[in-house]
Amino acid sequence: QLQAVQSGGGLVQPGGSLRLSCTVSGITMDYYSLGWFRQAPGKEREGVSCVSPTGQNTYYGDSVKGRFTISRDNAKNTIYLQMNSLKPEDSAVYYCATCGYRREEIANPPGYDYWDQGTHVTVSS
Repeated sequence: QLQAVQSGGGLVQPGGSLRLSCTVSGITMDYYSLGWFRQAPGKEREGVSCVSPTGQNTYYGDSVKGRFTISRDNAKNTIYLQMNSLKPEDSAVYYCATCGYRREEIANPPGYDYWDQGTHVTVSS
């Protein structure tokens, strides 16, 4: 079962940047695609990003393309989400999650199977 420790969430002004980190345990990280989905109050869950086990392939939701960048460091059991040009509509709880198993191909959109308790991101002036 996925266990994860996130850091990097918080409050930022529109146009600003944040970097989320998610250090995972309880799974063999090299086997899994990992990423984030988010959910804002009253809204449906939205896939944000996913990176394949080796980092070769990535997925981004349409609303974050060109602004967010996902990466991973398997030696550190950690994935990262660099979020730039943040908008108020990016405000949500961000969940670190698995999004594939033993495949470099990423589904479009990916399914998210196991996730942590989430971290808040608030974009507001």
